[in-house]
Amino acid sequence: MSRLLLDTHTLLWWETGELDKRVIKRLQNADEVYVSAASLWEITIKKAIGKLVVERTLRALVDDNGFLALPIDVPHLESLDGLPLHHRDPFDRLLVAQARSERLRLVSNDPLIALYDVDIVWS
Repeated sequence: MSRLLLDTHTLLWWETGELDKRVIKRLQNADEVYVSAASLWEITIKKAIGKLVVERTLRALVDDNGFLALPIDVPHLESLDGLPLHHRDPFDRLLVAQARSERLRLVSNDPLIALYDVDIVWS
């Protein structure tokens, strides 16, 4: 079973059509593709400070693409508590914690993610 969690930039590249074709195919063939509430939160913050323009609603980013929303839950935060500080971005650290807790493969191109014990699909 293929269960994937999108990093924020991967979600945005999916939305803009900038993902590599092999990654697109992998997402299309996955059994489940999740978008974390952490990514949606990060997008909201970046939109508010003018660093990002996203035309569609957060709900549309998830639902219209057939993705599943992954809420932030206590086990994710407990997993986050034990992570080393390889990465200083709190959103990326939370995505690593969620991927580990839920046994998901994280779809990312961030080389710092590779420093963690998490399965990665490189985007």
